[in-house]
Amino acid sequence: MSLLTVGLNHHTAPLSIREAAAFPAEQFASALDDFLRLPQIREGAILSTCNRTELYAIVDDEASRADDGGLREWLCRQRGLEPDTLTGCFYVHHGRDVVRHSLRVAAGLDSMILGEPQILGQMKDAYRSAQAARGAGPLLTRLFEHSFTVAKAVRSGTDIGANPVSVAYAGVSLARQIFTDVSASSAMMIGAGEMIELTARYLAEIGVSRMIFANRSIERAQELATRYHGYAIALDDIPRHLAEADLLISSTAAPGYLVRARDLKSALKQRRRKPMFVLDLAVPRDIEPASAKYEDVYLYSVDDLQSVIDDNKRSRAAAAERADEIIESRIDEYLEWVDSRQATATIRALRQTAEAHRADVMGQAHRRLARGEDAEAVLEFVSRRLTNKLMHEPSAVLRKAVGARQQRLLGPARELFGLTDDAAEPTNQDDESS
Repeated sequence: MSLLTVGLNHHTAPLSIREAAAFPAEQFASALDDFLRLPQIREGAILSTCNRTELYAIVDDEASRADDGGLREWLCRQRGLEPDTLTGCFYVHHGRDVVRHSLRVAAGLDSMILGEPQILGQMKDAYRSAQAARGAGPLLTRLFEHSFTVAKAVRSGTDIGANPVSVAYAGVSLARQIFTDVSASSAMMIGAGEMIELTARYLAEIGVSRMIFANRSIERAQELATRYHGYAIALDDIPRHLAEADLLISSTAAPGYLVRARDLKSALKQRRRKPMFVLDLAVPRDIEPASAKYEDVYLYSVDDLQSVIDDNKRSRAAAAERADEIIESRIDEYLEWVDSRQATATIRALRQTAEAHRADVMGQAHRRLARGEDAEAVLEFVSRRLTNKLMHEPSAVLRKAVGARQQRLLGPARELFGLTDDAAEPTNQDDESS
């Protein structure tokens, strides 16, 4: 069995493709079940966030011989994607590269915002979902848990997490570039997840005191409104309150647009063309892209945060380099565990085979003794018969092997059986198997 990862992310695919590839929350469980039913999958997990969709799998040996094990085709079929339009969007990792990739993702080194901590929680959610669906067997369980451990070591051993920057922080920084005095602005936040809560916190820190929270669950919106001295509304009430917002920031898992271009057009009319900063952090997008056609709407998506992202990368370059050194030093821990596990399974099978031979020979010996045969002769029979049974299969394999294959087998065979160069030549009895 082999490790395999197939995915796409913000490095390889534009937002339009990432949002099409993302699994909506209400479809995730059924998609994971379907993924785990693929015949080549022995273990599997799906990581789906606003910036990446990745399939982690333990596949059988036949599937591992194919580049992507058929996983790319499955993802395209699941999400209604046309493979011909995705050239260069997917990446495929095998074996050691899967381990490296998983460790880097968990540590935030592969994130849009270098070192951001949210991805670790998202990976843990993916792992828990795989456990619930019985997709996380021993190999993936160890991979994820090792990734979490190394991510913690990276954060404690470097400054990658110092003064943390998130997508939410980058969005607020962008708003401050648009509005000279953000503190005098009012903000509407759509959603009530971690991203929106972080955004509300950053806005409060820079003095924004008027906030509106819209969410499918009005109770959750009310919790945030109480905390940040704002007020809560239902999603259906968004159009009626849009005109009150100088800043509109949205991050939900809704499958369709929550704010249409016509809604913003109406709000602008009520605002008498006063500009609006609109930041759509959702994948798929919450705000209709056509809204950007209005002159007074400054519409941005997660892909428009590049200047803040680049500044963040420059400031953390040394920490990132040290983090990668830590990760490289920890990859072999997982691979050595896999090797030892495979060795343990082989040793167990070898002992079971030897025990079966022993039981068979002892049964024959007891029957011979019961018939009154000489005990010394029976002991001689047991020793020869057991030796021949144990040696028959390896002897036959070595004798049948020819050329380069025989040469590859001879060295390990000598090492396994502790043979020296001056070991005795084989006798005719080496061919006996009964």
